[in-house]
Amino acid sequence: MKNFGILLLLSTLIFSCNKVEGEGGTSSIIGSLTVNEFKNSGILKATYPGADEDVFIIYGKDNTTYNDKVSTSYDGTYRIDNLVKGTYKLFSYSEDTTASGVIEVLVEVNVLKNGEVVVAPELIIKN
Repeated sequence: MKNFGILLLLSTLIFSCNKVEGEGGTSSIIGSLTVNEFKNSGILKATYPGADEDVFIIYGKDNTTYNDKVSTSYDGTYRIDNLVKGTYKLFSYSEDTTASGVIEVLVEVNVLKNGEVVVAPELIIKN
């Protein structure tokens, strides 16, 4: 009976080590954000790296609220470290002509293995 208890404890520890998406791993996501600036007429005026823009990260495919955020560097790049493997959603806010005035620009990233550095699709926002 004593061996059964030890076996039960070990199997519980082994199977409970599956980490869900989030912090605590060795993987990273890197990416960039570009701003498209338009004239009032709707014609593209300029395109430039989005410096000091917020990029939000959602851990997991089914979550709808963000878990963390980072700011882009002077060149529009960002890096999110210490992630476990899994699916992540990244988004930033862009100007829009709707009543709210903003929309989310969202990309999905899959981290497939530990220690991986994944390049996210470019986030392009309007200004």
